[in-house]
Amino acid sequence: MSQYDTTLDLSVSNTSHAQVVSLVPAGSDVLDVGCATGYLAEALNQRGCTVSGVEYDAEAAEKARPHLDHLVVGDLNTMDVDAALGGRTFDVLVLADVLEHVLDPVDVLRRLLPLLRPGGSVVMSIPNVAHGSLRLALLQGRWQYTDVGLLDRTHIRFFTRRSVLELLADTGLAAAELRTTTRDPLTADVEIDADALPEGVVDWVRAQEDAMTFQFVLRAVRDDAEASLGRAVAEREALRSEVAALRRSAELAHAQRDAAVASLREVQGTRAWRLLRVPRALYGKIRGGAR
Repeated sequence: MSQYDTTLDLSVSNTSHAQVVSLVPAGSDVLDVGCATGYLAEALNQRGCTVSGVEYDAEAAEKARPHLDHLVVGDLNTMDVDAALGGRTFDVLVLADVLEHVLDPVDVLRRLLPLLRPGGSVVMSIPNVAHGSLRLALLQGRWQYTDVGLLDRTHIRFFTRRSVLELLADTGLAAAELRTTTRDPLTADVEIDADALPEGVVDWVRAQEDAMTFQFVLRAVRDDAEASLGRAVAEREALRSEVAALRRSAELAHAQRDAAVASLREVQGTRAWRLLRVPRALYGKIRGGAR
């Protein structure tokens, strides 16, 4: 059985699988690239999606078949996916933990994009090689491959936030949404001797950018005029929200100021305040004379 077979628990949001499923609109026509045993396809079926799959492992593919509308078994590095799928197109292309396993991720994405319908999106998850566990392991000269995880022995490409965004740019895509899953550096199944590290090092690493990011999960769209317009509209709406929030804060500050002025006037109108007028004036003269 495939080493990547798993059971999904979509109630746990801090997993790449749950995030990937949530980024696929219900009822979509989906191509699950690297579908493994079909666990994602099964979850997407439950959201009303029609799913086709591409898988390298023939045994895993057969287990996935019942959840798929169409199945292609082959090697992404060499196969003509478009021809193998008979020119089918899809609303969403899913590549969950796939691109780190291929020789040339840019080439693979470029060959897949003709299968994406206008207005469609690419949903992918990619492990973060800058996770704190790997930073700490390298400080101790450790880089021990494992069966699964950040140092899966079949990973041949490694990504940081910057290189993920560069990958998208190189293939004509732009990130419409970019999320992360998180895991503490000492709980990531990476070989580390935490007790041998200098005091404070672990906390320092935890505080670095993306050191807690275990995987990047994103939805990308074609970086064309429509996508640019969409981003501009989103940025405009974000700015409008920010301006509205600032206005509300300013209105609240003005209201608080007016309330304070009104309270002061009420105090100044009291008999006690009037009786204190002479002592206040005398105190002012004394302070002025002291200067």
